[in-house]
Amino acid sequence: MANKTLLEMKYSRIVSIFAKLANISASKALRFFYHSNTYKLMSEQIADFHCYGDLYLADELMLEYKSKELDFKTN
Repeated sequence: MANKTLLEMKYSRIVSIFAKLANISASKALRFFYHSNTYKLMSEQIADFHCYGDLYLADELMLEYKSKELDFKTN
């Protein structure tokens, strides 16, 4: 079981990296993060997803972001 405070600090680092990668504001990155599958896997501690590195998880968010962006453009 992950420490809640440490997990929240990890969320902060991941959102910061993701915002820079996606070239979006921190608030938009945070909103996207809390609605992402990546957040769900981390917060529910499924398959120890929360143990992965910050950059890896930010890259996972980018994949989700690009996928949802593409879905939005095609619909």
